[in-house]
Amino acid sequence: MSDHLHVAEPGKQFRLEHHAPEATPGLSEDEGEALLPELRLRLDELQELLYADRRSAVLVVLQGMDAAGKDGTIRSVFREVGPLGCMVANFGVPTPEEAAHDFLWRYHLQAPARGRIAIFNRSYYESVLVERVHGLVPKSVWKGRYGAINRFEALLAAEGTVVVKFFLHVSKEEQRQRLQERVDNPKKRWKFREGDLDERKLWDDYGAAYEDMVNECSTETAPWHVVPADHKWYRDVVVARALIRRLEALDLRYPEAAPGIVGTIVI
Repeated sequence: MSDHLHVAEPGKQFRLEHHAPEATPGLSEDEGEALLPELRLRLDELQELLYADRRSAVLVVLQGMDAAGKDGTIRSVFREVGPLGCMVANFGVPTPEEAAHDFLWRYHLQAPARGRIAIFNRSYYESVLVERVHGLVPKSVWKGRYGAINRFEALLAAEGTVVVKFFLHVSKEEQRQRLQERVDNPKKRWKFREGDLDERKLWDDYGAAYEDMVNECSTETAPWHVVPADHKWYRDVVVARALIRRLEALDLRYPEAAPGIVGTIVI
C-alpha cells in the first residue's frame, strides 16, 4: 500500500465515482489491524518531538458525510497521543459573534501554535459544502471561497503549519447502516438527529460539492487525501500513515541542552 495512493493530485481532474469507498488496496483486515498499534505509537513519538522542537505546527482537517467516521478516526488514530500539545476543535453552527465576522475568522482562532497538533472535526470547508447545498449564500459567494481557502492554507504553510486534509469517503449504504446503528444502539442514540435524514436526501448534491472541493482545493501546499472509509481499520491506517509521513518529513529534532546541563549530577 503506497502512502501516496489516496492523494488527490493537484491539477488533475478528480471524480468521486472513480474512488471506491469500500476499497482496501494492498491490505487485508488482519494486516491492517496488526499495523495500527505500531502506527499509533509512532505518531505519539512524533507528536512529542514536534512539541519539543517548536518550529512547526500541524493542522489536521477531517471532512466527510454524516457518519463517515470523523469522531472514530480521532479516537482511534490519536489513541496513544498525549493531550499535551494536541487538541480537537469541533465546529457547529456559527454563533452570532462568529457569523458577524468573515467565514475564516473562527477557524484561524483555533489554528495550532508551533509545536502543536490541531484536529478540525469539520472545518472552513463547510462554507463550500453545507452553505452551498442549502443555498445559504449565493453561488458567487461560495465559489469565491475556494480561492480564499487556498490562500489561507498557503498563509498557514508559510508560517510553519503543515496542513493535512482527509476527506473520509463513505458509501451511501454504509452511511445507512451507521445511522441505523445510532437509532438501534442506546449508547449511540444521542448522536442521531432527525436532520440527519434530511441531509441524507441531499446525498447527490453533497457528492457534487465534495468533488468540486477536492478539485478546487487540492494544492501542492495542502493536497486532499481521499480516504476509503467504509472499513474503519483501513481508514485509520491511511490517516495514520499519511500523518506520520508528513511529520517525518519535517526533520524534527530535540533542542540542544542548555550550557552546563550535560554531566550535571542531581543530588
